[in-house]
Amino acid sequence: MRIYDLIGIGFGPSNLALAIALQEQSNAGQAELDTLFIERQKEFSWHSNMLLDHAHMQISFLKDLVTLRNPSSSFSFLRYLHEKKRLQDFINLKTFYPSRLEFNDYLAWAASHFENICTYGEEVIDVLPELRDGAVSLLRVRSRGRNRALHERLTRNLVVGVGGAPNVPDRFLPLGADPRVFHSSRYLSELARQKAPRKMAVIGAGQSAAEVFMDLHNRGVGVDLIMRARAIKPSDDSPFVNEIFNPEYADHLFKQPDDERAALIDEFMNTNYAAPDLALIEQIYDVFYRQKVAEGDKHRFLRRYDVVDASAEADGIRLSLANLDTNQIETQTYDAVVLATGYLRESHNALLRPLVAHLGPFAVDRHYCIVKSPDFRPSIFLQGCCEATHGLSDTLLSITAIRTDEIGWAVREALRCASQDAEGDDAATADEVY
Repeated sequence: MRIYDLIGIGFGPSNLALAIALQEQSNAGQAELDTLFIERQKEFSWHSNMLLDHAHMQISFLKDLVTLRNPSSSFSFLRYLHEKKRLQDFINLKTFYPSRLEFNDYLAWAASHFENICTYGEEVIDVLPELRDGAVSLLRVRSRGRNRALHERLTRNLVVGVGGAPNVPDRFLPLGADPRVFHSSRYLSELARQKAPRKMAVIGAGQSAAEVFMDLHNRGVGVDLIMRARAIKPSDDSPFVNEIFNPEYADHLFKQPDDERAALIDEFMNTNYAAPDLALIEQIYDVFYRQKVAEGDKHRFLRRYDVVDASAEADGIRLSLANLDTNQIETQTYDAVVLATGYLRESHNALLRPLVAHLGPFAVDRHYCIVKSPDFRPSIFLQGCCEATHGLSDTLLSITAIRTDEIGWAVREALRCASQDAEGDDAATADEVY
């Protein structure tokens, strides 16, 4: 069976940036690695169900897949614009923040250069240890394809970059697959399945909740925007605060004691969580103000409310809402409910569960590699699930270009060490024979 130098699980922005970094390292004289990426989607797509008409990026286009690492790269956003013959037009926009639709097109353009090393339509189901003389020498990656066929591949190293899984609050879990309740990650496709909804609820206080509210408003749908917070607070993108997204900040944070690191992450939480753009907040405020002028009641802003129960009824989804200020309960029925409740970054735990006995709790080192014992030879790197050790930028595009370069060099070092170990084993065997 073919043995890969590296298999990447997932082919979103993180592992796409890694593919570019590895290629550019090889172009600069390093060895070309035998690499494969396995992606469960049928084709490249980035948050396709949130590509709303007026949604734009929250970070500068300069924080693309490569520019912070290599401004002269042929995979930069500017190079993409040049090839698409839109560079001058984009300059005329006088913005650092392209539409999300355009940035998705940029990512797909970059991904199209790596179709020879990416297999789409396969979902990795687990990763198994390959034992040799009591040590784990390789990893067996098992995936299931479109026709349910099982594929198995061996690799010397692994990079997990599967992104976040939708966070569905416990009270909505009993509703199962009811099509009238769906996470914002499936917003556009699930909204298309609804039958002319007149009243919907949006649960959440972040960017996704705000964007969905405005999109439904523009479609003429009445919306209850429900959140536990007292107000929608804007993200803090001031210059000094934004320094926490600089690549070198990961070095600083990683060196801190656990309690200090946790305190720093908590201090800057409003840069990334439950914090929409100020301009979007102002649009929502304007909607409610105009509604007051017209003395209408199409939309409601239910702040300081918590959903304490949810049930599926024939006439809609019934929510029991607790007013956190008065402790009173009110019941409302909606044609559909959108859960803009964020993401969990724990999918790697299930994928790597067969390795727990060999690796322990999946703690990572500075280069995003799971800490291992000497008898575990493959290196496993995590992308996008190291926020607790590397900071709030870990789940964002901000450090992707730098992080993937670090991982690329770490993979090469792991292969070098493994080669030396193999030579040592061969020498020891020769001594025993002769």
